[in-house]
Amino acid sequence: MDARGPLCVGIDPHPELLADWGLGDDVAGLERFCGTVVGALADQVAVLKPQSAFFERFGWRGVAVLERTVAEARGAGALVLLDVKRGDIGSTMAAYAGAYLDPAAPLFADAVTLSPYLGVGSLAPALDAARAAGAGVFVLALTSNPEGAAVQRAQTADGRTVAGAVLDELSRRNAEAAPLGSFGAVVGATVDDPVDSLAINGPLLAPGLGAQGATPADLVRVFGGVVGNVLPSVSRDVLRAGPSPEGLRAAVRDRTTALRKALG
Repeated sequence: MDARGPLCVGIDPHPELLADWGLGDDVAGLERFCGTVVGALADQVAVLKPQSAFFERFGWRGVAVLERTVAEARGAGALVLLDVKRGDIGSTMAAYAGAYLDPAAPLFADAVTLSPYLGVGSLAPALDAARAAGAGVFVLALTSNPEGAAVQRAQTADGRTVAGAVLDELSRRNAEAAPLGSFGAVVGATVDDPVDSLAINGPLLAPGLGAQGATPADLVRVFGGVVGNVLPSVSRDVLRAGPSPEGLRAAVRDRTTALRKALG
């Protein structure tokens, strides 16, 4: 982030976006789309974030494209955050950790997104695997969709919110890390009032910029004193500048400049 700017660009090959680029909604179109994005941006941005669902819908051939996309992006120097939002218990959670957080696995990424709604303690196998591999996780805490608040702001038995319990656990695991721990939270830039402390000594992935309505100024409002730990995430607002590689790079430059100006 210091070297390339505070921006995460999602790789979200929606059918509509493939069509806008003049590509087919098929594996060939998926491969062309991802190759263009990686070729244009993997040496420009801090983080690329492929959304696994848009690859999985094509079956094993789509997953093969995802493998190549992750490997090529990492090879060009970008960190890859694989957006999978997995969450389960016991051996199943351990299997998910093995799929994404084992350096020997074909889909190994620098970090993944996880869902804590079977209890934040259920994520321990993935958190432990990430630490062992030198990788990271981003756990859903206060997401940018309005429906999330019904669960995330619910009270736990000890009086905390569900999101607060997630943030507390991440803070505990990051306590001894410097300058930032490997365990981050997903906190939407559209959140009205975070309520719980976001000072978790870890990165804060902030979706919601652009198409969902948030602006760089909203980051300062939502994150306050920890805004320097924020990784703003943009997908459609950059991707619609394609298929021209220079168009994609120009969109990233414009948004990076706006973010640096707003964040100081």
